[in-house]
Amino acid sequence: MNGVFLSVAAFIVAIGVLVTVHEFGHFWVARKMGVKVLRFSVGFGRPLWQRNVGADSTELVIAAIPLGGYVKMLDEREGEVAAAERDRAFNRKPLGARAAVVVAGPVFNFLFAIAAYWLMFVSGVPGIRPVIGEVVPSSYAEQAGFVAGDEILAVDGKLTPSWESAMLGLLDAGLEEQASFTVTVQNPAGTETELRVRLDEDSRLLGKGRLLDNFGIKPWRPSYPAIIDRLVAGGAADRAGMQGGDRVVSADGVAIDDWSDWVDYVRERPGQRIAVIVERAVSQVELAITPDSVRDGGQVIGRIGAYVQLPDDGQHATMRVVVRHGLLEAVPAAIVKTWEMSTLTLRALWKMIIGKASLENLSGPISIAQYAGQSAAIGWASFLGFLAIVSVSLGVLNLLPVPVLDGGHLMYYVIEFFKGSPVSEEAQLVGQRIGIVLLLALMALAFYNDLARLFG
Repeated sequence: MNGVFLSVAAFIVAIGVLVTVHEFGHFWVARKMGVKVLRFSVGFGRPLWQRNVGADSTELVIAAIPLGGYVKMLDEREGEVAAAERDRAFNRKPLGARAAVVVAGPVFNFLFAIAAYWLMFVSGVPGIRPVIGEVVPSSYAEQAGFVAGDEILAVDGKLTPSWESAMLGLLDAGLEEQASFTVTVQNPAGTETELRVRLDEDSRLLGKGRLLDNFGIKPWRPSYPAIIDRLVAGGAADRAGMQGGDRVVSADGVAIDDWSDWVDYVRERPGQRIAVIVERAVSQVELAITPDSVRDGGQVIGRIGAYVQLPDDGQHATMRVVVRHGLLEAVPAAIVKTWEMSTLTLRALWKMIIGKASLENLSGPISIAQYAGQSAAIGWASFLGFLAIVSVSLGVLNLLPVPVLDGGHLMYYVIEFFKGSPVSEEAQLVGQRIGIVLLLALMALAFYNDLARLFG
């Protein structure tokens, strides 16, 4: 249950921070442009906390439903405005000022992502070297010549020091409008080879399922005894009474030889009761563990919230990498990272729209909450990375030319610029209705995907 609480708490914190950043962008620029702000709300619905501040007595609100927010400005289209304050109404401002206020929200999301990535790069981003443990027969990887033991050094010339960067490189290459891409690998003897991956016309790389599974490789995993080092508070293992130092002997009568066996056994049984025998001190203890069901890529897996005890043989230490930049060097690196994630998000959305990527990759609030909890459990650096990518996603989505979103308003302003007069209220009303329908359909699909992942 604590795992659920962590996911909910991390989700509320993440959405609260990112919505505040977004709406503060609108608020700050509106004030700079001389627009009177009536209310700054984080969340919707019944106010949980509110206070009036400043010369304009702006109402600050934290509301009950933490799924968004808004900035309410003085506007003649929404009510009577005193003659003395008409010059401070949003609708009375020049086109450039209105556009600046609207675009400020997404821009602040991108600035926040840059700051988060900068902090990550300065403190160091831990990862695991992308060494291949297994190549799936008849897969893209086998056809290209990958073999177990190869380490992925670069994808299309972009260095991949960790599995995270390798997966992003493969995803980026899969989103390109090209039939092939190159991957530089190094075998255990130190020989580098450039392999060419050829995709078929109906590429499975971005289809249903996990990216690495679709590509046809599995990460290398060391062989460690199935000894528990520590537990995640409130996880399935903790609830079942497992303790640090326990060695898993068998599961449902099946002998567990090493940690990989145990991980595979748990992953394949989300929500299923497992009868486990562990060796504790000089005796054996019987436990019953029901793995939590979590979403991992395109499938639901079991997870118990336990970490392996690493022996002092240096095997795992040699696989660890830390990507770190200096204070100044991290600035352009963070900007480039934000740009890459922004364009990747936009291209992935386009691939979904034209049917070249599975719509099942779309995530809703349940999946986002799970990712928030998992990243928070790993550590603050991981949670920062989660905040950055969600902030980028919010910025990109809000700039889409869909009525009711910031991008929809900007679209109206572009029309107004060329037309010489504002878009009629009737046209805007029709556009809003279309936009609401599109957003509701998108939310319904994302929520359906979440439920399908949760219940298999």
